[in-house]
This record gives sequence, structure tokens and C-alpha cells, in this order.
Amino acid sequence: MKNKSLLMTVAILIIAMSSVAQKTGTFTDPRDGKTYKTVKIGTQTWMAENLNFKTSDSWCYDDSISNCITYGRLYRWEAAKTSCPSGWHLPNDAEWTILIDYLGGKDAAGDMLKSNRNWNTPKADITKGIGFEALPGGNYRLNATFANMGASGYWWTSSEVDNNAKMIGLEHSSSAVDRYNFNKKNGYSVRCIKN
Repeated sequence: MKNKSLLMTVAILIIAMSSVAQKTGTFTDPRDGKTYKTVKIGTQTWMAENLNFKTSDSWCYDDSISNCITYGRLYRWEAAKTSCPSGWHLPNDAEWTILIDYLGGKDAAGDMLKSNRNWNTPKADITKGIGFEALPGGNYRLNATFANMGASGYWWTSSEVDNNAKMIGLEHSSSAVDRYNFNKKNGYSVRCIKN
């Protein structure tokens, strides 16, 4: 019964979101000439792709350039804070909350954010196509290994908790948006939001 109720909620959100026109565009990073898709969701304008600007303390998953092209780079937190181009910034936890709430709250927004490609078990039947296109880029761990590509996507926030930093997580098997406090030396994806 709980699953049926959740599906009904999702169906209502699909209808509601289909009536909200999302404004899409592009942005070219003057630092390296890469062009990113952008999407306006509610009052916020986000990059609709993970950042792929090379800095120190950033990696391509499995050190493969093709993974950077598809999923963007994985950044340590200190690098993530300064990686966005001028006019854009690493969103704080409150800015992520605005997006998540706009898309129906933490229990449903995950499917709204996900791309319908590259996930281990994509939920194409309930992906709304809002244009955010979250991909499961995995992560870089403290022991210098890579993990979770295809299964999970993680994005840094600029917000700190104790000696850690807050991050947003999506899992292939869940519709929810999760929040974690992780070591700043791990490597996660970056989504930039317009100033």
C-alpha cells in the first residue's frame, strides 16, 4: 500500500511538473572553452552537466578521459569550492534544499534529478526529463581507489559540518535524495549554480 501511495504521489508530480516549462541553454567556460548545458528550475539556474574543469586534486574516474567527458571530474572539497567559473559557484546545502523541495521533497526528487541513462537500474518510467540530468559518476576514495560508477552519484555542497563537508547523494535503486557528511579529501562531482 505504501508503494502504491508513493507511485500516486509521483504521478501527481509528473502532471504538475509537465506544466512547468524549464528554460534550457548553454554556457561556455572561458577558462578551457568547454560548453555546458544549463537549466532553470524554479528560480535557480544550474549547470545540467557535472563540471569537467581540470584542477589539482581532481580526477577522471579510473583515470579515463572518456569518463570525464561523460561524468565530469571528481574533486576534493577544497578544489570543488573554487572550481566553478566566474558567475557560478558551488551550491551550499540550502540551495540544494530549494531545488529538492521544488521537485517534491527528498523522498521523490531523486528520480526528478536523474538522467535516464548510465544508471545500473534506470527508472525511465518515472524520470521526468526536467533537464538536470544527474549521472552516477561514482567517487574517489581516500585510499586512492574509485567506486560506485553506475550505482551512485555524489555532489559536494559548500557547507561544512565539524571537520567534514555536506554532500548530496543519489542511488540507482532509490527515488530519494540523501545527504551525507564526508571527509573533505574524498572526491565527488560538482554541479555549479549561477550567482
